[in-house]
Amino acid sequence: MRIDILTVVPDLLEGPFSHSIMQRAKDKGLAEVHIHNIRDYSTDKHKNVDDYQYGGGAGMVMSIQPIAACIEKLQSERKYDEIIYMTPDGELFEQSTANQLSRLKNIILLCGHYKGVDERVRELFVTKEISIGSYVLSGGELAAAVVADSLIRLLPGVLNDETSALTDSFQDNLLSPPIYTRPADYKGHKVPEILLSGNLKKIEEYRENEAIRRTNERRPDLLKD
Repeated sequence: MRIDILTVVPDLLEGPFSHSIMQRAKDKGLAEVHIHNIRDYSTDKHKNVDDYQYGGGAGMVMSIQPIAACIEKLQSERKYDEIIYMTPDGELFEQSTANQLSRLKNIILLCGHYKGVDERVRELFVTKEISIGSYVLSGGELAAAVVADSLIRLLPGVLNDETSALTDSFQDNLLSPPIYTRPADYKGHKVPEILLSGNLKKIEEYRENEAIRRTNERRPDLLKD
Protein backbone atom coordinates (compact mmCIF):
# COMPACT_ATOMS: atom_id res chain seq x y z
CA MET A 1 0.00 0.00 0.00
CA ARG A 2 1.12 3.52 -0.82
CA ILE A 3 -0.28 6.50 1.09
CA ASP A 4 0.49 10.05 -0.06
CA ILE A 5 -0.31 12.74 2.50
CA LEU A 6 -0.73 16.34 1.34
CA THR A 7 -0.14 18.98 4.02
CA VAL A 8 1.07 22.53 4.68
CA VAL A 9 2.89 21.45 7.86
CA PRO A 10 4.83 18.28 6.94
CA ASP A 11 6.92 18.37 10.14
CA LEU A 12 3.82 17.33 12.11
CA LEU A 13 3.90 13.96 10.36
CA GLU A 14 7.53 13.03 10.87
CA GLY A 15 7.01 11.19 14.16
CA PRO A 16 3.97 8.94 13.67
CA PHE A 17 5.52 6.89 10.87
CA SER A 18 9.06 6.61 12.24
CA HIS A 19 8.49 4.23 15.14
CA SER A 20 7.06 0.89 16.21
CA ILE A 21 4.64 -0.92 13.90
CA MET A 22 4.54 1.82 11.25
CA GLN A 23 8.32 1.82 10.86
CA ARG A 24 8.41 -1.98 10.69
CA ALA A 25 5.75 -1.96 7.98
CA LYS A 26 7.88 0.41 5.91
CA ASP A 27 11.07 -1.57 6.57
CA LYS A 28 9.34 -4.74 5.35
CA GLY A 29 8.20 -2.99 2.18
CA LEU A 30 4.56 -3.54 3.08
CA ALA A 31 3.64 0.15 3.18
CA GLU A 32 4.93 3.42 1.78
CA VAL A 33 4.05 6.79 3.28
CA HIS A 34 5.03 9.89 1.31
CA ILE A 35 4.56 13.37 2.74
CA HIS A 36 4.09 16.25 0.29
CA ASN A 37 4.36 19.91 1.22
CA ILE A 38 1.56 21.71 -0.61
CA ARG A 39 3.60 24.94 -0.50
CA ASP A 40 6.07 23.42 -2.94
CA TYR A 41 3.35 23.54 -5.60
CA SER A 42 2.27 27.14 -5.07
CA THR A 43 2.87 29.56 -7.95
CA ASP A 44 2.63 32.49 -5.54
CA LYS A 45 6.00 34.23 -5.18
CA HIS A 46 5.69 34.01 -1.40
CA LYS A 47 4.52 30.37 -1.57
CA ASN A 48 1.18 31.29 0.01
CA VAL A 49 -1.40 28.52 0.01
CA ASP A 50 -4.40 30.37 1.46
CA ASP A 51 -6.51 33.46 0.83
CA TYR A 52 -9.51 35.39 2.16
CA GLN A 53 -13.03 34.02 1.71
CA TYR A 54 -15.22 35.39 -1.03
CA GLY A 55 -18.23 36.99 0.63
CA GLY A 56 -16.29 37.78 3.78
CA GLY A 57 -16.13 35.86 7.05
CA ALA A 58 -13.58 34.79 9.61
CA GLY A 59 -10.77 32.42 8.69
CA MET A 60 -8.55 31.84 5.67
CA VAL A 61 -9.24 29.24 2.98
CA MET A 62 -6.74 26.89 1.33
CA SER A 63 -6.42 27.82 -2.36
CA ILE A 64 -7.20 25.37 -5.12
CA GLN A 65 -4.11 26.01 -7.29
CA PRO A 66 -1.34 24.37 -5.20
CA ILE A 67 -3.58 21.49 -4.12
CA ALA A 68 -4.64 20.80 -7.69
CA ALA A 69 -1.06 20.97 -8.93
CA CYS A 70 0.10 18.47 -6.31
CA ILE A 71 -2.73 16.02 -6.94
CA GLU A 72 -2.38 16.25 -10.72
CA LYS A 73 1.34 15.55 -10.53
CA LEU A 74 0.74 12.46 -8.40
CA GLN A 75 -2.05 11.29 -10.69
CA SER A 76 0.29 11.57 -13.67
CA GLU A 77 2.57 9.02 -11.98
CA ARG A 78 0.03 6.41 -10.86
CA LYS A 79 -3.67 5.67 -10.47
CA TYR A 80 -5.21 6.39 -7.08
CA ASP A 81 -8.06 4.33 -5.66
CA GLU A 82 -9.24 7.12 -3.34
CA ILE A 83 -8.46 10.79 -2.76
CA ILE A 84 -9.59 11.37 0.81
CA TYR A 85 -10.12 14.76 2.40
CA MET A 86 -9.78 14.86 6.18
CA THR A 87 -12.56 17.15 7.38
CA PRO A 88 -14.83 17.46 10.45
CA ASP A 89 -17.94 17.25 8.24
CA GLY A 90 -16.87 14.01 6.55
CA GLU A 91 -18.09 10.46 7.07
CA LEU A 92 -17.32 9.24 10.58
CA PHE A 93 -14.32 6.92 10.43
CA GLU A 94 -15.06 3.43 11.74
CA GLN A 95 -13.35 0.05 11.75
CA SER A 96 -15.43 -1.13 8.81
CA THR A 97 -14.11 1.80 6.77
CA ALA A 98 -10.55 0.94 7.78
CA ASN A 99 -11.08 -2.67 6.72
CA GLN A 100 -12.35 -1.56 3.32
CA LEU A 101 -9.63 1.00 2.66
CA SER A 102 -6.84 -1.37 3.76
CA ARG A 103 -7.54 -3.45 0.63
CA LEU A 104 -6.63 -0.58 -1.69
CA LYS A 105 -3.28 0.03 -3.32
CA ASN A 106 -2.81 3.80 -3.63
CA ILE A 107 -4.48 6.46 -1.47
CA ILE A 108 -4.11 10.23 -1.15
CA LEU A 109 -4.94 11.87 2.20
CA LEU A 110 -5.51 15.61 1.91
CA CYS A 111 -5.10 17.50 5.18
CA GLY A 112 -7.30 20.54 5.64
CA HIS A 113 -5.97 23.58 7.45
CA TYR A 114 -7.15 27.07 8.34
CA LYS A 115 -10.91 27.22 7.59
CA GLY A 116 -10.67 24.37 5.09
CA VAL A 117 -10.16 24.00 1.33
CA ASP A 118 -11.77 25.79 -1.58
CA GLU A 119 -14.98 23.87 -2.32
CA ARG A 120 -13.83 23.22 -5.88
CA VAL A 121 -11.10 20.93 -4.54
CA ARG A 122 -13.83 18.74 -3.11
CA GLU A 123 -15.88 18.87 -6.28
CA LEU A 124 -13.05 18.16 -8.73
CA PHE A 125 -10.65 15.84 -6.91
CA VAL A 126 -11.91 14.39 -3.64
CA THR A 127 -13.57 10.95 -3.84
CA LYS A 128 -14.16 10.42 -0.12
CA GLU A 129 -14.34 12.62 2.97
CA ILE A 130 -13.51 11.34 6.45
CA SER A 131 -13.86 12.69 9.99
CA ILE A 132 -12.30 10.98 13.00
CA GLY A 133 -14.81 12.53 15.40
CA SER A 134 -17.25 15.30 16.15
CA TYR A 135 -14.66 17.90 17.07
CA VAL A 136 -12.28 20.26 15.28
CA LEU A 137 -8.48 20.04 15.16
CA SER A 138 -6.03 22.71 14.05
CA GLY A 139 -5.47 20.75 10.87
CA GLY A 140 -6.03 17.36 9.27
CA GLU A 141 -2.51 16.06 9.89
CA LEU A 142 -3.19 14.20 13.13
CA ALA A 143 -6.40 12.80 11.67
CA ALA A 144 -4.51 11.61 8.59
CA ALA A 145 -1.94 9.90 10.82
CA VAL A 146 -4.75 8.13 12.69
CA VAL A 147 -6.32 6.89 9.45
CA ALA A 148 -3.00 5.79 7.95
CA ASP A 149 -2.04 3.91 11.13
CA SER A 150 -5.37 2.11 11.26
CA LEU A 151 -5.01 0.96 7.63
CA ILE A 152 -1.38 -0.06 7.70
CA ARG A 153 -1.72 -2.26 10.80
CA LEU A 154 -4.35 -4.31 8.92
CA LEU A 155 -2.00 -5.20 6.07
CA PRO A 156 -0.95 -8.86 6.00
CA GLY A 157 2.49 -9.29 7.56
CA VAL A 158 2.54 -6.01 9.48
CA LEU A 159 1.56 -7.43 12.86
CA ASN A 160 3.61 -10.34 14.21
CA ASP A 161 0.36 -12.24 14.86
CA GLU A 162 -2.00 -11.57 11.96
CA THR A 163 -4.99 -12.80 13.96
CA SER A 164 -4.46 -9.99 16.46
CA ALA A 165 -6.21 -7.36 14.32
CA LEU A 166 -9.20 -9.67 13.87
CA THR A 167 -9.87 -9.61 17.62
CA ASP A 168 -9.59 -5.85 18.04
CA SER A 169 -12.46 -3.78 19.34
CA PHE A 170 -15.16 -2.99 16.75
CA GLN A 171 -14.27 -5.83 14.37
CA ASP A 172 -17.51 -7.63 15.32
CA ASN A 173 -19.35 -4.56 16.59
CA LEU A 174 -18.06 -5.50 20.04
CA LEU A 175 -15.47 -4.03 22.35
CA SER A 176 -12.59 -6.26 23.33
CA PRO A 177 -13.02 -8.27 26.54
CA PRO A 178 -10.73 -7.69 29.57
CA ILE A 179 -7.21 -9.02 29.05
CA TYR A 180 -4.56 -10.08 31.57
CA THR A 181 -0.93 -11.14 31.74
CA ARG A 182 1.45 -12.25 34.51
CA PRO A 183 1.45 -12.26 37.48
CA ALA A 184 -1.74 -14.24 38.05
CA ASP A 185 -2.09 -12.63 41.49
CA TYR A 186 -1.11 -8.98 41.99
CA LYS A 187 -1.56 -7.94 45.62
CA GLY A 188 -4.71 -10.00 45.90
CA HIS A 189 -6.14 -8.95 42.53
CA LYS A 190 -6.37 -12.24 40.66
CA VAL A 191 -6.80 -13.20 37.03
CA PRO A 192 -10.17 -14.98 36.44
CA GLU A 193 -9.68 -18.69 36.99
CA ILE A 194 -11.22 -19.61 33.63
CA LEU A 195 -8.31 -17.97 31.82
CA LEU A 196 -5.87 -20.23 33.69
CA SER A 197 -7.87 -23.41 33.10
CA GLY A 198 -6.50 -24.34 29.67
CA ASN A 199 -10.04 -25.09 28.49
CA LEU A 200 -10.02 -23.21 25.18
CA LYS A 201 -13.74 -23.62 24.53
CA LYS A 202 -14.67 -22.24 27.94
CA ILE A 203 -12.14 -19.43 27.55
CA GLU A 204 -13.66 -18.36 24.21
CA GLU A 205 -17.14 -18.44 25.73
CA TYR A 206 -15.93 -16.30 28.64
CA ARG A 207 -14.31 -13.78 26.31
CA GLU A 208 -17.38 -13.51 24.11
CA ASN A 209 -19.65 -12.98 27.10
CA GLU A 210 -17.30 -10.39 28.56
CA ALA A 211 -17.10 -8.58 25.22
CA ILE A 212 -20.89 -8.39 25.06
CA ARG A 213 -21.10 -7.24 28.69
CA ARG A 214 -18.47 -4.53 28.22
CA THR A 215 -20.03 -3.33 24.98
CA ASN A 216 -23.46 -3.17 26.59
CA GLU A 217 -22.04 -1.11 29.45
CA ARG A 218 -19.81 1.27 27.48
CA ARG A 219 -21.09 1.36 23.90
CA PRO A 220 -24.65 0.02 23.77
CA ASP A 221 -25.13 1.82 20.44
CA LEU A 222 -22.95 -0.87 18.82
CA LEU A 223 -25.49 -3.56 19.75
CA LYS A 224 -28.55 -1.84 18.32
CA ASP A 225 -28.25 -3.52 14.95
